[in-house]
Amino acid sequence: MWDKIQKELNRQGISIYKLAKITDIKDTTLHNYKKGSEPSFKNMCKIADALDVSLDYFRKRDD
Repeated sequence: MWDKIQKELNRQGISIYKLAKITDIKDTTLHNYKKGSEPSFKNMCKIADALDVSLDYFRKRDD
């Protein structure tokens, strides 16, 4: 899942630090997601809203 978050961060020019500020999610938590921890539904909603994408975006597989 982090790959899709990172792809959007790169596309929009947003750093993890800035995403942390926008979403009010600790940057250490975001780094844990980057390392493989699964985000809670609440935090995924915050991330999707901050990146202006649908939650479905993160569910779709890139086959």
